[in-house]
Amino acid sequence: MSAVVNGTECLYRFKIVMIGEGYVGKSCMLYRYLNGLFPEQINVNIGASCCDHILEVEPGVRVQLQIWDRNGHKSFWNRQLIQIYICQSAGCLLVFDLGSRESFEVLKHRYTEMCNGAYTHTMLFVLVGHKCDRNEREVNQEEVEQFAGELGAPYIEASAVTGHNVAEVFELLTRRIYQGYLSGEVRLHESWGKINDKKLNKDESAENSKCCVS
Repeated sequence: MSAVVNGTECLYRFKIVMIGEGYVGKSCMLYRYLNGLFPEQINVNIGASCCDHILEVEPGVRVQLQIWDRNGHKSFWNRQLIQIYICQSAGCLLVFDLGSRESFEVLKHRYTEMCNGAYTHTMLFVLVGHKCDRNEREVNQEEVEQFAGELGAPYIEASAVTGHNVAEVFELLTRRIYQGYLSGEVRLHESWGKINDKKLNKDESAENSKCCVS
């Protein structure tokens, strides 16, 4: 049995995580996606924040997204925490700042750590070059495309300031997961991938998105 949200069946729940250093603007990107505005100020995550959002992947088919925004500071990055936030994720947004080579190099290192046993299932990625509204760039297109090729993932540039491609970032990953599930590439565990008998409560039915911080 599927859950009903605003009169439309919500057939799946996809958990996705955002990985990247704390200064690359993940929280601003997520805020822009959920609210359609750039935040004048935003609290720095202590650990992680989680937001639920409903997205229609095709006419009549809605997915409940559980989006985790991980604090990128090294003090919050260890094997145990990686496994907690990644082991049940269907997809991952790998985010770096186009104006910071350090953020790109650290992101590649984070990905290597994730591959070393952090997850054992098929997880789909989208590589995101953030802050494309700025002129300063320290990462060239060739090396970004090379990394995207290693990931087997699409690359997209976005800006939370202007809103450019922000919605497309989340929609691209969600639709990749959905199509991957339909094709058999992605397998969803019953306890977290499909909604099945779990009913959304009235508050969830009244809102398309909500957030919490842990």
